[in-house]
Amino acid sequence: MTITTQTQSHLEQNPEYKLTRKLFWPAHEKRQGEGGLRTRGYFKKSYDHKPLMSVVTVVYNGQENLEQTINSVLDQTYDNIEYIIIDGGSRDGTLEIIQKYEDKIDYWVSEPDGGIYSAMNKGASLATGDYISYINADDWYNNDTIQSVVSAIDHNNIDYIFGNVDIYADNAFHSTLKKQFEQYKFNTPFGHPALFVKTHHLLTTPFNTDYKVIADYDFILELIAKKFNHYYLDNSLTNFRLGGISSSANLNKEKFRLYYTRFGLIRAVYSYLLSTHSPLIKPINGIIHTFRYLKKLALS
Repeated sequence: MTITTQTQSHLEQNPEYKLTRKLFWPAHEKRQGEGGLRTRGYFKKSYDHKPLMSVVTVVYNGQENLEQTINSVLDQTYDNIEYIIIDGGSRDGTLEIIQKYEDKIDYWVSEPDGGIYSAMNKGASLATGDYISYINADDWYNNDTIQSVVSAIDHNNIDYIFGNVDIYADNAFHSTLKKQFEQYKFNTPFGHPALFVKTHHLLTTPFNTDYKVIADYDFILELIAKKFNHYYLDNSLTNFRLGGISSSANLNKEKFRLYYTRFGLIRAVYSYLLSTHSPLIKPINGIIHTFRYLKKLALS
């Protein structure tokens, strides 16, 4: 992450954008701090065959694992990365950890915000890269993650790329989340921590902040609905710790609401029951699959 210029980035303001692009976030009366390379007059840009990749970390009181997250970005083998950290006004040692690395972080700001997805939209507004990804403060990349993504992008005209997520529980490997694209109406079809998407799409269709725990799933469904070009990289790109906001009690309520909004009431009931592994729906699901199989045989 050593490629910098003192020429300030030009931010295109497309009328389609729902987020306003910024190099610096406007002052907040409760701001705890702001810093990074941008505040010193150093910026990043894309080059031929070396796209600028924006990485955003959203954190609040995340001192326990934040340093591992930061180092996993700074230690990438790919060298054209823009790193942005959005802190929600932490009260623990988070700010001190961020300041420790601010000569390598492109931009950071610490102040109260409207929650995780509001902070993620904030990061998208500040991103100047061709693609953007999110690595939250409990998670970490493998050293060659972004180089693997860029190599795949270089040979494909794609809107978003995703890979596998290794899941950890109590610091022990638990499982690997791989692509399950055909299950998108029941569960997230891939892990959001391993998603890299053109920044344009997040500026045009930001996270829906009406959702508190499931807006990333909603965003993935929007990508699928718009039939964007995508690429699956069958490698483990991100390591994810179980726990946090995605494990909260509001998950099932929001999941039903999401299904209803996206697919209608009947599909919402069916998808919700199946995704929560209700014993009442499994026999019905088996009958449906059997019927489809027999119909396929009859027509062959």
